[in-house]
Amino acid sequence: MLVNLVPDFLAALEARDSQEAYRRYLEDNLPILSAYWHNYILDLNSPHADDVISRTLAADRRDLVTMLRSFDVVAAAKEVVERCEALFQTDTSFDVYLMVGVGGANAGELVVGGRGIAFVCLEHFTGRANPETLGLGLRPELMPLWLAHEIAHVVRYTSPESRAEMRQIVHDMNGYYDFWESGSRATLRELLVNEGLAVSAAQQAVPGFEQWQYFGFGRRQYHRLRQLEAFLRQSLRDELGNHGLGYRLRFLSGGMSPSQRMVGGRVIPERSGYYIGHRMVEAISAELGIPRALRATALECQAWDDRVTGVQTA
Repeated sequence: MLVNLVPDFLAALEARDSQEAYRRYLEDNLPILSAYWHNYILDLNSPHADDVISRTLAADRRDLVTMLRSFDVVAAAKEVVERCEALFQTDTSFDVYLMVGVGGANAGELVVGGRGIAFVCLEHFTGRANPETLGLGLRPELMPLWLAHEIAHVVRYTSPESRAEMRQIVHDMNGYYDFWESGSRATLRELLVNEGLAVSAAQQAVPGFEQWQYFGFGRRQYHRLRQLEAFLRQSLRDELGNHGLGYRLRFLSGGMSPSQRMVGGRVIPERSGYYIGHRMVEAISAELGIPRALRATALECQAWDDRVTGVQTA
C-alpha cells in the first residue's frame, strides 16, 4: 500500500499552532513515525526531540513545494512499486511511505508489527541542497532508485522464503526492525551483502543511471573504491563472521570521522561497504536472479563470489 504523508505534514506547517498540529500528525501516524525517529534520528521521548521538531517546523520549504508542483512523486512511486513487485517476486504485503523527514536518512526500511515498510523523505529530492532541512539536493528523478533499494531490503527481511540473518533478527524482535540492534547482531558479512543486494536490485528495477549513483557516491568516490577493492576485500576477509555495531558504522554509515574509518592503516571512504557488498553479490545475482539472491543467506552469496574470484576455502 502506498501512503502519502506529505499533504498532512504541509498542513501542519500551515496550522495556527504548528507545534500542536505536528504533534497530532505524529500521534496519527505513530507506529511508522516513532519507528523512523528511533531508527534514524533519536527517540521521540528524548529531551532533544523538541529541538528537532522546532527546527523542522521553522525550515524554509520552498524547494520542496516547488519540486512537488513539477514532479509527480505519487505516480513515480506507484510505478517503481509495481516494477519491484514483479521483478522481486514479492510474496508478502508491504507498505511504501512518502514523507518529509527531520534530516536523517533520505530513504530507509522498517518492519513494524511484522509488516515491511519502505519510505523516502522527499526533502532530500528537491534538486537543491537545503541547510535548513538538511536536504541533500538529490534530483527528484533519483527517488525511484532509492525506493527500489529499500523495497529490496523489505523483501529480504519479511519474505517467508528468505533465509537471511536479518529476517531471523526481525523475527526474534517480534516482527520489528531495529537499526541499532540488527547492526549489533548481524555479522559483517550479512551487513555487506544486505546492502549489496539492495544496490543490485535497484540497478535492475530502475536502470539507466550512472553506476556511482546507485551507491549514493560521487563519481570520484566510486572510482576511489574501485582502486581500493582488492585491499578492502583482503582486509575484511577474516572479519566477515564478526559482529558489532562498529562495523555498520564504519562501513555503511555516513558522518564517521577519519579515525573511525581506519582499516589496515588507511582511511577508507565513507560507506565503503556498499561497494564491497555489491561486488560480493554480483555472481549470485547474475546466476540465480535477483528474487533468489534477495532471499539467500550471506554465506551462500559469499560462496558464489568465492567461486568466481577463485578464493580457496578450507
